[in-house]
Amino acid sequence: METRELAFAGAAEQARRLAAGTITAPELLELYLDRIARLDPELRAFRTVLADSARQEAGLAQDRLNTGERRPLLGVPVAIKDDVDVAGATTTYGTAAHGPARTADAEVVARLRDAGAVIIGKTAVPEMTIWPFTETVAYGATRNPWNTDYTPGGSSGGSGAAVAAGLTAMALGSDGMGSIRIPSTWCGLFGIKPQRDRVPMAPHDDAWNGLSVNGPLARTVEDAALFLDVTAGQSTFVAAAAKEPGRLRIALSTKVPPPLVARIGKAQRTAVRDAGALLRELGHDVVVADPDYPPTAVAHALSRYFKGVYDDVQTLPHPERLEARTRAFARIGGLVSAQRMNRIRAAESQLAEAVQTIFDDVDVVLTPGTATGPSRIGAYQRRGAVSTLTLVAARVPFQAIFNVTGQPAAVVPWGADGNGVPTSIQLVGRPFDEATLLSLAAQIEKARPWAHRRPPVS
Repeated sequence: METRELAFAGAAEQARRLAAGTITAPELLELYLDRIARLDPELRAFRTVLADSARQEAGLAQDRLNTGERRPLLGVPVAIKDDVDVAGATTTYGTAAHGPARTADAEVVARLRDAGAVIIGKTAVPEMTIWPFTETVAYGATRNPWNTDYTPGGSSGGSGAAVAAGLTAMALGSDGMGSIRIPSTWCGLFGIKPQRDRVPMAPHDDAWNGLSVNGPLARTVEDAALFLDVTAGQSTFVAAAAKEPGRLRIALSTKVPPPLVARIGKAQRTAVRDAGALLRELGHDVVVADPDYPPTAVAHALSRYFKGVYDDVQTLPHPERLEARTRAFARIGGLVSAQRMNRIRAAESQLAEAVQTIFDDVDVVLTPGTATGPSRIGAYQRRGAVSTLTLVAARVPFQAIFNVTGQPAAVVPWGADGNGVPTSIQLVGRPFDEATLLSLAAQIEKARPWAHRRPPVS
């Protein structure tokens, strides 16, 4: 396999090749470090590359491979989003206001290491992971490898750009308002927001008042399932992805959750229509139906979002270094009282039950991945917190509702828009039913593969 193709082979295939001895862990790591050195000055996907420690880890992984040890990710390079702790590295949250290097790995990183992963670096995020674009005063702008005039999305924007450009095998992201699914969409990747609490958040449990989860941005469905197998404490997801889904009843919906207002682009509507046609060809029962989105759901999400950012800002040693827009965002969050948050959390089960009534009749809901393509780099530089939020929400209205309900949702790559930026469809499953999403996504992947696609910057 050529080195460029090896870079895009994906984590599961690389793990197989490492176990077979056709490549070594140090060789694979050096391949990625060379690509990062050549391509990342333009993309700025990584906030920091942990080359020295990664070389040590790759060498140790190879020693273990040589003795016949087998672990699911032994020797495979994985990138970590810069809101997740890696021992010996700072967790900056995209801001100059951060504290010192962490002394311990987050639990999800510890589990990746236990599976044999080599931690290659930490990926860029917007300040305090607030936005669906990845641009900060402290660290600059991360660019989309499909069209560098545009953002890769956010807040896992660096993770998305890194995997899409072949700078790492797989990347960890987090998703509090769509932050895995948005960059996965605009970077042409498979990304899944697992069920809340499926993947550990420790030491940041209940992040953003329960909205946020950790999950993978990956080249293939198998890669994402492998990530879940090694981080969720159960080995059922790769098997689920390999299983035929059977005949499912699938609802197509382009309804925007109120009170959000969004114009859905032609490419995004076409993706939903064409996906429906493919699913019918694959034998599924496809209907047009909308979930019942309670009008208070988005307001509840926003309150948890604002308050979550406020809480995070309180942990910073140098909050005076925050960007003005971030300080304004946090001030709004400070207005959300503990009493209001308690009422919101108490109402969550009733709200989720209303949204999930559609699953009495269907197995999966399919929506556009986003309403439109990403913003241009610098589009929001001079805007305040509220005006920025209003504008970006119109691009990504289909995500936050499922952070409120906590149920799993995944995005499957589809086509491209007029700017050459990928589009996707979103698959939403019943609570705790990642298995159906993985099985269905793998069936779509087999019928309409995407992993062979390469962005211009790759």
